[in-house]
Amino acid sequence: MDNIIRAISADGFVSIAAVSSRGLTERAREIHNASPVAAAAIGRVMAATSILGSAIKKDGASVTVRIHGGGPLGSIIAVSDCDGNVRCCAGNPEVELPLRTDGKLDVGRAVGTNGMLTVIRDDGENEPYTGGVALVSGEIAEDFTSYFHTSEQVPTAVALGVLVDRDRTVRAAGGYVVSLLPGAPENLIDAVEQNVAETGAVTNILDGGGAEDLINSVMRGLEPRILSTESVEYRCYCSRERVAGALAGIGREEVDDILKKGETVEVTCRFCDEIYNFSPEEIKNLNLEVDNGQMV
Repeated sequence: MDNIIRAISADGFVSIAAVSSRGLTERAREIHNASPVAAAAIGRVMAATSILGSAIKKDGASVTVRIHGGGPLGSIIAVSDCDGNVRCCAGNPEVELPLRTDGKLDVGRAVGTNGMLTVIRDDGENEPYTGGVALVSGEIAEDFTSYFHTSEQVPTAVALGVLVDRDRTVRAAGGYVVSLLPGAPENLIDAVEQNVAETGAVTNILDGGGAEDLINSVMRGLEPRILSTESVEYRCYCSRERVAGALAGIGREEVDDILKKGETVEVTCRFCDEIYNFSPEEIKNLNLEVDNGQMV
């Protein structure tokens, strides 16, 4: 089962959130027919976005992450609700690329580095907060580390990983975000850095282990105390009503064109590939409601 676990060191100076996300990453791979390199990229983005979203404990809140690096994968967009449930899409999820010289998936090349990582935090009440940084490597974890350092000015280490099996299914996925809180002594910083280095690739632990195993490795010797454990999943909030609301805003000229052709309009959700069909008469009625001031 996919979950996010949050913990803090006994002295209160180090916090960590770790996610095990194999199931939701595999679901995304299935929905988007993602290639191995695309699955690795979107899986890393979803893991980080899920952790960010679950940190905002307010109903209706959400976090949207957009990564556009100019690579052949295209833009990646991931959205998490306040419970860490996440959904995603990518411009070209079926892209295939050769492996790197070390035999690993070339996520950096797929994503590209000529662009930005943008994070939009929406608490559902105030104006959404937007922060962003230029991409560092396109490998995702390094880019999120740069985001925390630049936009939030919090000493943070981010590790993310996706292991794709020989049959192209997702075998393991997840990651962690570990942060040093104000006042952390120098020797504690050194201890965390050493633990992070010794932990290595997160998929080595998640392949057969879970989020708590990641925490125990990164927080070795720091007596971590578990604060919360929450289940997460791939979840899209699209519905016929939401799509109808979007269609209600199309222009009168487009409506007239639809009526003239007499064809059913097919709308596919970019996050879950759900298909919604609307007859010309339904489109006409939606727009008439707008014209009459009955829909906003």
